[in-house]
Amino acid sequence: MGVNLMSEFIIALVTVGKETEARTIARTLIDESIAACVGIVSQKTIYRWKGKIVDDNEFLLIIKTKQDQFSKLRDTVLSLHSYEVPEIISIEIQEGHTTYLEWIQECVETD
Repeated sequence: MGVNLMSEFIIALVTVGKETEARTIARTLIDESIAACVGIVSQKTIYRWKGKIVDDNEFLLIIKTKQDQFSKLRDTVLSLHSYEVPEIISIEIQEGHTTYLEWIQECVETD
């Protein structure tokens, strides 16, 4: 299978406050073939919110998917997320191991 490496694949990043919420979002994205893989990393986060500096524990979801799935990913995350303004961003994968990218291609539903 040929894989176009030019911005077809992305890593989406989402942060949540609870591990159970992270697992629910991750499982849903995989179950619905929106993502091929979701890593969950516990992290310490310092950010400004409503005029105050917050020092908090969060969970970072590292989501491997395709660019054409981003809007579906965003809508799914928004429907399950508890934050008022959740982080939902993506980064283009410029290059990658071809076999790994082919695996993402096979796992993710195409629009």
